[in-house]
Amino acid sequence: MTMYKEYNTNQLSLELNLAYDIPMNHEVRLISLFVDSIPNHVLLEEKSHTGRPAFHPAMLLKMTLFAYARQVFSGRKIVQMNDEVIPMKWLSQDTYVSYKTINNFRSSKHANNLIKTAFIYFTLLMRENGMIEDDALFIDGTKLEADANLYSFTWKKAVNKYEEALNGKTADLYDNLVQEGVDLALSKEECETSEGLVRLLENTEQALAEVEKVISEEPKVIKGGSANKQKRRRIKKLRNQLRKDYIPRKQRYEEAREILQERNSFSKTDHDATFMRMKEDHMMNGQLKPGYNVQAATNSQYVLAYDLFPNPTDTRTLKPFLQSIQTLDLFQHIVADAGYGSEENYVFIIDELEKTPLIPYGMYQKELTKKYKNSPTNPSNWDYLAETDQFIKPDGVVYSFKNYSRRTDKYGFKRDFKIYEADNIQDTAELEKLAKTESGRQKQIHYNPTWNYFKELIKEELHSEEGSRIYAKRKIDVEPVFGRLKSVFGVRRVHVRGNQAVQTEVGFLFMSMNLTKLAKNLGSKTSHTQKPHSDSFILIVFETEITVWFYFEASFCPASFCISIFYCIFPYLQS
Repeated sequence: MTMYKEYNTNQLSLELNLAYDIPMNHEVRLISLFVDSIPNHVLLEEKSHTGRPAFHPAMLLKMTLFAYARQVFSGRKIVQMNDEVIPMKWLSQDTYVSYKTINNFRSSKHANNLIKTAFIYFTLLMRENGMIEDDALFIDGTKLEADANLYSFTWKKAVNKYEEALNGKTADLYDNLVQEGVDLALSKEECETSEGLVRLLENTEQALAEVEKVISEEPKVIKGGSANKQKRRRIKKLRNQLRKDYIPRKQRYEEAREILQERNSFSKTDHDATFMRMKEDHMMNGQLKPGYNVQAATNSQYVLAYDLFPNPTDTRTLKPFLQSIQTLDLFQHIVADAGYGSEENYVFIIDELEKTPLIPYGMYQKELTKKYKNSPTNPSNWDYLAETDQFIKPDGVVYSFKNYSRRTDKYGFKRDFKIYEADNIQDTAELEKLAKTESGRQKQIHYNPTWNYFKELIKEELHSEEGSRIYAKRKIDVEPVFGRLKSVFGVRRVHVRGNQAVQTEVGFLFMSMNLTKLAKNLGSKTSHTQKPHSDSFILIVFETEITVWFYFEASFCPASFCISIFYCIFPYLQS
């Protein structure tokens, strides 16, 4: 008597189940339901009415999201999944899709717009079903390495250096042509552009043709040699320098500056990638690698918005990132770490957006220490005389108001300062010495009233009961998202090139993470209970301004949650 089940691969008949039976709690159903909730006018784009019909974008979007949820990012492997994996077959309805079709869809502008719109619908879905807590957006960034050669860099400083040297050589060549009697008909400054160099070459070619004509009219033998032939040789040399060296180099430098814009570097194999320091520094030498700065806004560990930026620092990304979030009106608190704390960001959030920033500034933690609070160099410990607008330092030096000053940084933001200078006449010789710098000038302090106002306001918000409670969630809300992206999904380097393609891929990644997490949270409710029946999961679709849905197990939902769903569908039940 055998103790094993019957197993024979050579059996003559196979019992085939042609129906793709997907469990009701499988995440692929959640992906399908979510994509189906997006209206057709968003999913579809205008296509040609001739030729073979295109695949439906909903199907391609579902296939891509499910493949990314399974950590499959290659177009050919997605096709392989479609041949072998039953949930993928269920999504594609067992339709063969070429890898070129999938790759073309992922890199298209339509897919980019579609995934951005999907995040709006997802945010509204979470909002309508009470899954967004405290009306807070938790913002942070991480860097992903680009799909580019590590050593194909172009630096802005190098371009400026070599272009300046080229301009000097061009000026010398201009002077040599003038000495040869060439009629240039343009100034030396006009020759500092590629168009000017092309005109200079045309004038040189014309002068060379005139010299050739003179030489053709000369006798064949001239005693001592022909001066015109020597002139032709010199002009030809200058022409070849222009044609083969100066003009191509100038065009390369101008093209590089056009690509660089405000950046300091770019990769030759991915022009949108900027060289920046990564956390994955295996050589421990601070090596710069081409990459993208990914910014994400989360709530309850779900990514509700994202964007890409070329600059490595987070401070200047906050303002454009918030401007790109179309669902920003749903949130009141903007939560981020000290890397985002700046006067410009506070002005934008408080004055323009009328939101509450829970963002500490750079010196926030240090200013809370006992040492800083008791430090005599801390201006908050100085005596201030409001009548005379003077500060008195603990050492006795008096600082009087001198003038106002406005500074504009290289990005155009303006800061207003009050300049206080130590009085030239102090009570004692010791104070006279303390009032001067080592070079003998009077000491000054630069006081920014706006910055100090925002610092006190931020302290008050962070120390409040609600503010401290919300800010405490930051590390357990947004940080795990990046940990899951890099550790679970294994994405530390993107798989496509170009800002649009990378932005689309990151969107697919974040949305697949959202849906797999949502499916897991919904499925975990049944893990401690009996196996649910096929009808224990309910799909609710109702119309407001847009189509939204929610997928849940009715038996285990909180009462308040079920009541909210009931009120949403009650008018339709009556009708």
